[in-house]
Amino acid sequence: MRFDLSPLYRSTVGFDRLFNMLDGANDAQGQSYPPYNIERLGENDYRITMAVAGFAEADLNIEVKESALTVVGKRGEEDKKSYLHQGIAARTFERRFQLADHVEVTGAKLEHGLLHIELKRVIPDAKKPRRVEIGAGAAAATIEAKAA
Repeated sequence: MRFDLSPLYRSTVGFDRLFNMLDGANDAQGQSYPPYNIERLGENDYRITMAVAGFAEADLNIEVKESALTVVGKRGEEDKKSYLHQGIAARTFERRFQLADHVEVTGAKLEHGLLHIELKRVIPDAKKPRRVEIGAGAAAATIEAKAA
């Protein structure tokens, strides 16, 4: 099922990034290699785990550009072998993840054929909720200023 978003492009301004993400979601549904999980570890902590059996650290490249996380796996030419049966897929791949605002990649590690990418949402102080005291208008501010 594919949705035509062109009427929305004509009647909105500033939502291009959102519509591009929706278009990309339709295209990404056909990708299935390598398999991955996205875990929520805490309120602001996440982990992407990708099954990359057969890939070494040198074969993997992780890049963050603007709000996109890209993981590329490419095996060297020296790994070309003659198999009688090859059940472990080790083909070249490129997997993209769209990161929400204020989500940063804090680290990555490869262990037991799984690539773990740690993510954290870091909300700037200016975006955090703040408490506003309720006063009785200008008179309350004047009284507090004289008392000090």
